[in-house]
Order: sequence, then C-alpha cells, then structure tokens
Amino acid sequence: MADPEKVNPLQRIMKATSRVEPHEFRATVLSFLFVFTLMAAYFIIRPVRDAMASDWTRVETSFLWTLTFFFSVIAVSVYGFVISRVRFDRVVPGVYVFFAVTFVVFYAVSRTMPDPRFVDQSFYVWLSVFSLFHVSVFWSFMSGLFTREQAPRLFAVIASGASVGAMVGPSIPGFFATEIGEMNLMLVSAAMLLIPVPIISRLQALKVTELGNAELEADLSTARRLGKNPFSGFMLLVTNPYLLAIALFIVMYVAMSTFVYMELREMLAAYERSERAEILGRIDFAVNGLAIITALFITGRVATRFGMATTLAIIPILMVGGWMVVAAVPLLGALIGLQIARRAGNYAVTKPGRETLFTLVDDETRYKAKPVIDIVVYRGGDMMTAWFHTALREVFTLSLAGVAIVAAVIAAIWAAAGAWLGRTYEKRSTDDDR
Repeated sequence: MADPEKVNPLQRIMKATSRVEPHEFRATVLSFLFVFTLMAAYFIIRPVRDAMASDWTRVETSFLWTLTFFFSVIAVSVYGFVISRVRFDRVVPGVYVFFAVTFVVFYAVSRTMPDPRFVDQSFYVWLSVFSLFHVSVFWSFMSGLFTREQAPRLFAVIASGASVGAMVGPSIPGFFATEIGEMNLMLVSAAMLLIPVPIISRLQALKVTELGNAELEADLSTARRLGKNPFSGFMLLVTNPYLLAIALFIVMYVAMSTFVYMELREMLAAYERSERAEILGRIDFAVNGLAIITALFITGRVATRFGMATTLAIIPILMVGGWMVVAAVPLLGALIGLQIARRAGNYAVTKPGRETLFTLVDDETRYKAKPVIDIVVYRGGDMMTAWFHTALREVFTLSLAGVAIVAAVIAAIWAAAGAWLGRTYEKRSTDDDR
C-alpha cells in the first residue's frame, strides 16, 4: 500500500473521481497507456483498409467478410495451439510482436508485387482479424492482473484509454497521410505495436509489488503450460453455461451494432460523400468524448454501488427505449442518437463489465475460450445478424419502424442475458470469497 504522505495530488484526484487507490495508480496508468497504444496503432492503419474497400464491389466485400470469419476460426485455433506450448511470459508480448512483423511483411510485399489487389484483399481480412484479436489478448492479460474487487473499479478507467486512442490514432493519417505515405502507415502501426512489450514486463512487476496480486492464477512469470489441445477453447465454450451466456451476450451486442450500421448506412446514402464523412466524424467525436467522461466518472461508481447485474443490463435496457424511440420517430437524428448512446455505452460500461466476468475463470478459459468468444463468436455474429437484417428488409419488407421493434426485442433479450450474467458473477464471487 502507498504511504499516505507520499501520495501525490494526481493520485488523490484519481481516487476521488475514479476510485483508483494510490497503490493501484501506476498499474492503472500503464494499463491505460497499453490499450491507448493498441487502439491508436489500429486506428492509424484502419483508413488504409477502408480506402482499399472502396475499390471493390459489394459481392467482393461480402466475400471478404465471410473469409474474415473463417480466418478468425483458424487464427484462434493456431493461438490455442501456440499458447499450449509456449511459456506464459512470452505469449502476450509475442502476440503484438507477431502482428507487428506481419504488418512489415504486408508493407514489403505491397511494394514488390506489380498487381497488389490480392495483397490488399489479404490485408483487409488480416486487419479485420487483428481488430478483435489484439483487444481480446489485452483484456485476458488485464483479467489476470487485477482482482475481482479491483476490476469493477478500474476497468472502466483503463478502457477509457481505448477511446482516447481511437481519437488520437485517426488524426495521424488524417493530417499526415500525404506526407508519410498511405502504405508507410503500416510501418508506423507496426512500430507502435512494440511499445506494449516493455509495458507488459513492468505491469508484471507491479502485479507482485504494488498491487500485491501474485496469488492470481494468470501469472505469466511462471512456466506452467495450458492443456495441449488447441481446440479446448471451443470445447470449453460449448460445455460451460456461463461462457455460453457471455457468447449470447456478445451476439446480442453484435446484432445491435449491425442493425444500427445497416440502417444508418441507408439513411446516409441521400447525402454527398463529404457530408457523410462529416456526419460520421461528428458521431465518432461524440462517442469517444461521452465514453471517456462516462468511464472516468460514472462506470466505477455504478459497478460498485449497484453491482454487476445492473452494470451489464443498463445499456441493453437503454437500447430497448432507444429503439422504441426510433420506431416512433424513424428519422436520421433519432438513429444517430441511438448510435452514439450504443457505442459510448459499450466502450465505457458494457465492455469493462463484460471483461470483469473473466476475472472468475481459470487460465485455460481466460487464454483459450475467451478468444473464441471475442473473435469467432463476434465474427460469426456479424455474418448471422447481417443476413438476418437483410431478410427483415428484403424478404419481410419491414420498414425502419418494423426493424426497430425487432431490435427492441433483441435488446430485451440482451438485457436479460446481462442481468443473469451479472447475478451469476456476483454469486460466484461471494462463494469464492467464503
């Protein structure tokens, strides 16, 4: 514990506003910088992917989405194989070094091939896999770093680093893409992915010293190995009701994301491209600003005062009301408001709460089943809900109001899943503390 006489003013402010204790301050700040760097690295390079997609037809893009799902299954299986055979202290930093190397390889190949179309489409799929993988590994590491008591207070503060990174990252290509060069952004992103490596080492040291959490199971400094079966993560998922509920929770979230994305895309089609870009830019700014404020000043208090059941159900319940508003007033402004509330709520409340659920599980589940849920289930949900939305519009010819009512029902199921997960988490936490 920190000496009260040595607590600096910033630590006092953090404790008062975000409930971060002085002895948790350095670990929280480093974790914030960790996810900030990851998200900034991703958002630096995402415009490169999006620029590529503009050159392809809808059929080609849909095919690439399908490939993304299957490559996600392969990537998670390979990860399960590797993590079963590599020491823990090499796994997490190794993931980021690996992706950094692949970005350099893509850069080199794009410079040497006369027809880069295949390389571009391969990179599109690969970055889509990376976009979920790097965050999943980060939160696996976090769930083994902090205790069940610390996670509800600290994860929201840490998650705000992702929102800040999502704001800072796009500014680099936005202001300097011409000077740096579009493809050179791959090298910038690759370099940034190496920054977390020393941060991981320092967090491991703080876990034992200042945090005093050496007893947590996910100790990456030991040489213990996971079960050798690379598919054990899939088997753990389908045989564990707790994990299946988390998977259902994520599918419901993906459904909300897909429905809003599809409807917003159609409504913005009436605007010029420059106007669409301006509207979407304002949405991103509002989302990240609201998420940062909520994460720093609200989420931790809600989680500790009202419990995990409320934390996980509050945004889905908000979505039920939001979709009913859209059903009553099917206008662009209502849909934009819903999108801002949904994304900010996910970043600041739902995501930290969901990651807290994994503080209860063992190493095998945290490092093998969690990527299956975060990546394979997520991408599978993308495909299923996109086709479901298409069927509602094309086969059943529902209007936006009709789609909104269906979405409200899905949001209600999402809320029920969140409440059940929260109660289960709280019960298991209480049982384990006895």
